Amino acid sequence: MAIMNFSLTALKNLLSKPATANYPAKPRQYPERSRGHIEINIEDCIMCGICSRKCMSSAIRVDRTNRTWTIERMGCVQCSACVNACPKKCLSMLPGYSSPSTEKIVDTYNQPTVENKE
Repeated sequence: MAIMNFSLTALKNLLSKPATANYPAKPRQYPERSRGHIEINIEDCIMCGICSRKCMSSAIRVDRTNRTWTIERMGCVQCSACVNACPKKCLSMLPGYSSPSTEKIVDTYNQPTVENKE
């Protein structure tokens, strides 16, 4: 009798649609308001450091002397506290997550220098 139940289940699974999405062939659609990853518009950043102070996991570092903004992607918990605290609104939370890796991913953004035209 157990073989009969298994046969019916196997036949049903062969004839029905797959339960999972065909991920590599069909890109993932993220629902609205889903957490994702932090992006910065470095041209608008004033290097105030509020985002690094609000970061609960200390994944963001701002170096005012070198004019760099750094985020440790695997340390970020996607809480969007930095996005909400940014006074210039240069940070945004975009859908999609950082791809998994065996190494820690650290992204560093350098602010473009403004040349004086005299």
